[in-house]
Amino acid sequence: MKKNGILNSHISKILSDLGHTDRIAIADAGLPVPDGVLKIDLALKLGTPSFREVLDVIADDMVTERVIVASEIREGNPQTLAYLTEKFGSEIIDDSLDHEQFKALTRQVKAVIRTGEATPYANCILQSGVNFG
Repeated sequence: MKKNGILNSHISKILSDLGHTDRIAIADAGLPVPDGVLKIDLALKLGTPSFREVLDVIADDMVTERVIVASEIREGNPQTLAYLTEKFGSEIIDDSLDHEQFKALTRQVKAVIRTGEATPYANCILQSGVNFG
């Protein structure tokens, strides 16, 4: 058994397999997962685990160079946008896509990690960076 880090074997494998610019999505309970995209479902009940709980653990274990969110987050869930900005810095937050474009982009992610989050637009796509140069 692992002593530290992410215990979920599916998430641990996905993160280990990521290359530069590969993407994963962290999703609320309602985001549809496209056919053919791996869904890692952590949701137990509405609100559990929360988007923040899951993202905090993943962010500790992943080099992230870009965070993509739907533009509707600005008005629909400013608290989550503020959290993401504080966590990652405003320079890597990309909120240029609307929610429909965001959902279309999830067709290209390696996995969607579904949380129990029950607030609107609590979704992001994390783009992998590199841990060198």
